[in-house]
Amino acid sequence: MKRWGITIPFFDRTMAESKELVTELPGLGYTDAWSAEVSGTDGFVPLALAADWAPALRLGSAIIPVSTRGPGLLAMSAATLADLAPERFVLGIGASSPVIVERWNAGEFVKPYARTRDTLRFLRKALAGEKVTERYETFEVKGFRLERAPKVPPKIVLAALRPRMLGLAAREADGAITNWLSPQDVRTVRAELGPETELIARLFVCVSEDAEKVRKLGRRMLAAYLTVPVYAAFHDWLGRGEVLRPMHEAWAAGDRKGALDAIPDEVVDALIVHGDAATCRARIEEYVANGLTTPVLAPIATGEVPMAQAVRDLAPAASISSPAG
Repeated sequence: MKRWGITIPFFDRTMAESKELVTELPGLGYTDAWSAEVSGTDGFVPLALAADWAPALRLGSAIIPVSTRGPGLLAMSAATLADLAPERFVLGIGASSPVIVERWNAGEFVKPYARTRDTLRFLRKALAGEKVTERYETFEVKGFRLERAPKVPPKIVLAALRPRMLGLAAREADGAITNWLSPQDVRTVRAELGPETELIARLFVCVSEDAEKVRKLGRRMLAAYLTVPVYAAFHDWLGRGEVLRPMHEAWAAGDRKGALDAIPDEVVDALIVHGDAATCRARIEEYVANGLTTPVLAPIATGEVPMAQAVRDLAPAASISSPAG
């Protein structure tokens, strides 16, 4: 089955304002809706609403941090979604970052690989209805059992950027989620993951023919992400260490404008999909051709094309013409 996902909520509206457009998604050809969890909506509630609004969609979290909730609460939330959307919910978990875990949520960002691995192993047992009493490397659980385990445990996929976590995803999870990569980078990631494991990636898309406007916006987005240590390491691994070095040096020196200016056009063009809708769809297909199983589009509004129209125009059933909403 060819998958084509979208990010919810949409950037220009709240989830409460999204019902009409979410309801349209299956008819447009979208197969998946994936949430996010940074500092806006949480990762579960939008999926609960979409489960009712668009029963044909597969629903996924990309991602729920493993260190901002206790293991038992994470299992309860996942079980609730699995009950609302039987066999349609995919739990995406990952290490997240020190800013989100420590600065914003008063948690501890310690041993991110081990914490993700331990949480995955705990969730496998808990969501299968087992009583869990176990000391893991990064936490201990005593006597936890879900009051109502899902009839069918959800699939679990891991946020994975480099070989060690990709290997864990291939061995023990049901897939891997990645972010901020080019179509060519998909081949590098796929080589580590293996041919059979599902690979999911959020792709930032601007339906705009104003390349300079997109690049200006893109530089701000890239600087915010690629200066985070895990993403810096990811792009070093992908081979962009030298081309991004001036950005990192300027950022470290507190020169934010210099950091933005140091990001070359070719990096923005490699990592952000832009152009008219047909060009964007063709670019997304390049990702798929190189081994991406599930593209999850995240349309970014530039003011030229209304968000609802961009969602419709980027759909696989792109011949559908609808008024902007």
